[in-house]
Amino acid sequence: MTGGVVSSLGKGIISSSLACLLKARGYRVTIQKFDPYINIDPGTLNPYEHGECYVTEDGHEADLDLGHYERFTNVHTSRANNVTTGRIYQSVIDKERRGDYLGKTVQIVPHITDEIKRSVKLLGNTGKYDFVITEIGGTVGDIESLPFLESVRQLRWELGRNSLCVHLTYVPFINAAKELKTKPTQHSVKNLQELGIQPDVLVLRTEKDIPADMRRKIALFCNVSPDSVIQSIDVNSIYKVPLKMHEQHLDEIVLRKMDVAVEGEPDMGPWMKFIERLDSATESVDIALVGKYVELQDAYKSIAESLFHAATYANRRLNLTYVHSEKLTDADVEAKLGDKDGVIIAPGFGQRGIEGKFTALKWCREHDVPTFGICLGMQCMVIEFARNVLGLEGANSTEMDTKTPYNVIDLMEEQKSISNLGGTMRLGAYDCELRAGSRAAAAYGSTSIRERHRHRFEFNNDFRERFEAAGMACVGENPATKLVEVVEIPEKRWFIGTQYHPEYSSTVLSPNPIFESFVKAAVDYHEMKTSR
Repeated sequence: MTGGVVSSLGKGIISSSLACLLKARGYRVTIQKFDPYINIDPGTLNPYEHGECYVTEDGHEADLDLGHYERFTNVHTSRANNVTTGRIYQSVIDKERRGDYLGKTVQIVPHITDEIKRSVKLLGNTGKYDFVITEIGGTVGDIESLPFLESVRQLRWELGRNSLCVHLTYVPFINAAKELKTKPTQHSVKNLQELGIQPDVLVLRTEKDIPADMRRKIALFCNVSPDSVIQSIDVNSIYKVPLKMHEQHLDEIVLRKMDVAVEGEPDMGPWMKFIERLDSATESVDIALVGKYVELQDAYKSIAESLFHAATYANRRLNLTYVHSEKLTDADVEAKLGDKDGVIIAPGFGQRGIEGKFTALKWCREHDVPTFGICLGMQCMVIEFARNVLGLEGANSTEMDTKTPYNVIDLMEEQKSISNLGGTMRLGAYDCELRAGSRAAAAYGSTSIRERHRHRFEFNNDFRERFEAAGMACVGENPATKLVEVVEIPEKRWFIGTQYHPEYSSTVLSPNPIFESFVKAAVDYHEMKTSR
């Protein structure tokens, strides 16, 4: 899957939609993303640079498109599903240092391209999948993408009919001329052809319907069969894209071009039920998300999608408002949160915007508004409670204040000695035991769960008894380390914080239970307010 003209056209959504359709036909499918930046992974990238950092079950920090892959396919991804230029070069340099190349000059071709091809074929060689969809990040013409595209060219010859290229381009509508323009797509395909790659299928991203004669013109000028030029027009939900792609036979085109028999229709029954709920919902649930990256909503992509899943299954339309925590004060907190049915306190790192989160939490706790704190949001719940209920003035996390007199959030002693090595970050899926009878256990319908983490600092167990005695229950813990993973205030309507990130495991067909519980509490609160 390659892209042209401009970035952010939705290669990840088209890849995910195709995977969804092939999986619904009974095939085993996975998707991988190749990013042309030199960072080893997006773990150190500012969210403003690259949006959300997604975490796989095996603890890999990955591009946010992997979240789409999992949400559309219900298939877990791993370290092998996201590869960057940095990882490719690191691997080649490590081999050179070991002497694997027997003293030969190491070059872009063949050594870098061979490493890319090895990574492309890695998942396919496991025998677990019938199809591997490989998304090449960036756009055709980018200098940094050239080694990846050269590798694609070579793979097309090596794999023959076992490979296929889908090219996503943009057909802009020029408002002044009231015309769709195909020239950008023609140039994009020409650039691809100059690199030795002939696309088999063209997907045209557009805001307006592209007439059939225009699609035939594009096919003629781009050397693509007319029935293999399809459009991806704007829809009101990304989850309708697989249906739009199937209407234009994308899955059948791919199968035929790869000499695979096309039999019957994909089983999209469960997916269609989700869409029916989405379209039939008439009432809304109003949720506020309090965070510091609200200017770029991709920074909270998985949270937004998890709320959307839960709201849809609750037969509600999600109305999500982003509230900048850096600008939230005692003076305006009621104006910004007073009409909301529920509040999410977002994850993150660092001091900026932290006081606004404390302000939101204090107001929500005192007004008994359903509130959900995730990762740093959960830690802020603990700090706010320590300050305003336990009376521990100056309580804080040592991430924010190394000299706090009450380090209710801290690095554990065994972590402090390795902090400079980056070994304190907990990444990936960990077990959690929930207290029987807790609201969290009721949400999951189980006392044993497994969720993904991305954090360094922990609840300080030295304060655990004081929190429990004052009404904040530590209802979830890691069975191996006894670290606190979930806190809740049982006397409140719904007030829960999770150290882990439940948003990473929510999908269209398997919404995360704690998000469902939170949204249900928000709906109940809304109905209680409106019935007064």
